[in-house]
Amino acid sequence: MADTATLRARNADFWARTAPGWVNQAERHDEIGRPLGAVALDWLRLRPGERVLDVGCGCGGTTAEISRAVGPLGSALGLDLAEAMVAAARDRFTGPGAAGPRFVAGDVETLDLVPGAPFDAVYSRMTLMLLADPVVGLTTIRRSMRTGGRLAATVFRDGRVSPWLSAAMLGAAAHLERLPPLPIGEEPGPFAFADPTRVTRLFTAAGFTDIGIHPYDVTLDAPDDPEAVTEWLIEVGPAGAAYRDAAPTTQDRARSGSARLLGRFRTPGTGYRLPAGLWLITARSDRTSTP
Repeated sequence: MADTATLRARNADFWARTAPGWVNQAERHDEIGRPLGAVALDWLRLRPGERVLDVGCGCGGTTAEISRAVGPLGSALGLDLAEAMVAAARDRFTGPGAAGPRFVAGDVETLDLVPGAPFDAVYSRMTLMLLADPVVGLTTIRRSMRTGGRLAATVFRDGRVSPWLSAAMLGAAAHLERLPPLPIGEEPGPFAFADPTRVTRLFTAAGFTDIGIHPYDVTLDAPDDPEAVTEWLIEVGPAGAAYRDAAPTTQDRARSGSARLLGRFRTPGTGYRLPAGLWLITARSDRTSTP
């Protein structure tokens, strides 16, 4: 496993290169990807007037939903490592003098406190498993919460219960060049939080209390449009940057390769049903705890 500095630099480079794909697919991902975080929002039961942090906000759709839940007397702050995604979030959901969510570009691992702290609640959809140093990042999150504040996050369990992830990537990878290195072991990646024992250990080390890890199975429903669905999954995945750098004919082959492997999740005339196995991680901040 690479050292933390190397992993952090790799993360920054990866998300700078991957961000344009997320920007391109922002509307589609907001619509189809909502089940990936819905259980965490349900658990938080956000109330009007609360201050909420969205860690890994991407292009802002989840933060905007949180902002609607807490209303004009509350606040919603989206934090993301990728500056291009934060810029897109601002373009999509903020305006001069307008009330609504706020967005900040930054690395939660290098901040002492998140701007706008303390927060009543923290939400994160499919992000925490991507941290280079999870204890450092989680400690910053905890320090940014009020005493007794609550956290709810989702992460993938493992590849066996979310098989379309690897299908989309492998189908495209055979036709593309300059793909990023795949994560090894506990390196940042979609399945780095697959082991619930490790997750409990990381949250405990960061000073959280009342830690819960709950399995959930959800399904993403996508339209019967193989070109659009495969392009969405390629662009928001590890092959996204290589795909956008490729010639149009190569992009066609990459989409076709993904479509073949994703065919088992498709019902012609109906659409795609993509199963995803998640952990819902819940915890509370106790300021008397020190990591």
